[in-house]
Amino acid sequence: MNVVFVEPAFPSNQRQFVRALAEIGATVIGVGERHVDELDDQLRGWMSHYHQVPTVIDVGVMTDTVRWIQDKVWVDRLESTIEAHTMAAAQVREACTIPGTSVRTAWLCRDKPSMKDALRAAGVPTAASMAAESAAEVHAFAESVGYPLILKPRSGAGALDTTRVDSAAELDAALGKFGAQSASSIAVEEFVEGHEGFYDTLSINGHAELDFVSHYFPNVLEAMRNRWISPQFVATNRVDSVEDYQQLREMGARVNEALGIGTSATHMEWFFGPKGLRFSEIGCRPPGVGAWDLYSAGNDLDIYREWASAVVNERITTRPSRRFATGIIALRPERDGQISGYSGVDDVQSRMGEWVLDAHLPSPGTPTQQVEAGYMANAYVRMRHPDYDVLRGMLDDVGRSVHVHAS
Repeated sequence: MNVVFVEPAFPSNQRQFVRALAEIGATVIGVGERHVDELDDQLRGWMSHYHQVPTVIDVGVMTDTVRWIQDKVWVDRLESTIEAHTMAAAQVREACTIPGTSVRTAWLCRDKPSMKDALRAAGVPTAASMAAESAAEVHAFAESVGYPLILKPRSGAGALDTTRVDSAAELDAALGKFGAQSASSIAVEEFVEGHEGFYDTLSINGHAELDFVSHYFPNVLEAMRNRWISPQFVATNRVDSVEDYQQLREMGARVNEALGIGTSATHMEWFFGPKGLRFSEIGCRPPGVGAWDLYSAGNDLDIYREWASAVVNERITTRPSRRFATGIIALRPERDGQISGYSGVDDVQSRMGEWVLDAHLPSPGTPTQQVEAGYMANAYVRMRHPDYDVLRGMLDDVGRSVHVHAS
């Protein structure tokens, strides 16, 4: 099978998709923005051809490139795994008659108000929401639904630029921020109280063949707004034994069907609180923040290879062992500037080292990144343990014990 893979070199884990495709026997044609000389020998070796383009999100450029490739070889699949690339990739598939995620599905998984309209019509419980193109529309929605509200870009990934407002004054300030960013339309939704997590699948023809459940501590919006918090997310190994997760699985299946998700990785966020289980949003692509690496480490499988097998052969080869719960804790510097050192690392290593998967501790002198940049922006530790509750406690211990100093 000949697979065109979009942007094989950046971010760094993109190479794992290329590796996995090559290992199961696919012929990989890479299309990306970097010059071929910037790719290392191993990455180049996994591809039969690499084609540089000015940008992978220009539909015209990508369509011309794929048609040029089609003049040389038959193209069976065109795959992208980055949120910002999914819509352009879907449009190119349609223009070049290549199977895969449709434009409709890509649109519904990118445009949050349209996504929720489609899911409400299918009976999936979601927060009240709308797409607003004026401040007056937002204020009218606020009067109808009440506060708190959540404002976010209509398309995108992660918590960046997602804002909670609790009053009319805060709403005006937030609208000013979006206006300064020249946002012509934003998503506005009811704030849903509850615990937040995500449900990730590898789906084949709409059915979740592999699935994983992770929990945020604390919820993302709080974590990305408070420097003193060392946030974490934990992938549970109790997916098959806790009855409540069956409700989540059923929701995921209904979402797949309503949005037309076929053979693809998915990343679905959810809340559970006083109103029960509520859908938040979904991406038709793998999760970020190294979540797939945690799933592989906890389940005795290579999820990248399973993804490649799903794309090429429409089957998986390994079931999750659920042997370990896995998690990551982000360690924030005490202030912005340059990292000057660490304390508590040796203590944690001596007490819990056997359960540490890896740690990222940037060298002194490294510039810090903003808290809003996410879980892997500065320092972090990743761990696993057979007992989910024990792992939670160990991650909390790391957050209390390890300190990132900056000057």
